[in-house]
Amino acid sequence: MKSYMAKPQDIERKWYVVDATDQPLGRVASEVAKVLRGKHKPTFTPHMDTGDFVIVVNAEKVKLTGKKWDKKMYYRHTGYPGGLKEMNYDKLRAKAPEMIIELAVKGMLPKNTLGRAQLKKLKVYAGSEHPHQAQQPEDLKFNI
Repeated sequence: MKSYMAKPQDIERKWYVVDATDQPLGRVASEVAKVLRGKHKPTFTPHMDTGDFVIVVNAEKVKLTGKKWDKKMYYRHTGYPGGLKEMNYDKLRAKAPEMIIELAVKGMLPKNTLGRAQLKKLKVYAGSEHPHQAQQPEDLKFNI
């Protein structure tokens, strides 16, 4: 029996909405990464982008467990000597709450051109409003 390999013209993309209110960050990120990659579909092909679009709303209301609220740090480098910048979760949440979910999902996707293409299908919004009503997104329910 031959393995199924998806073809670009056969891929159907859907839109999903995830409400991150009072959901643990890692659980939301892993479910979103699974849908972005297309692993929830029977037509999953590892070397093709078979995933769907995901809209995450209420990103500012995502929760962390334990003491991560104070201790979790985000790092980036400017490219210059001594240019390491760090920011804790609380400051990043005040400055750009969308980045928290984007960075968590980015870490769960492949580190190559395919992963970057899949990350472009993620849309994150701090509040409950989003401009993608025309795509008729469905609610994505998962057991957490």
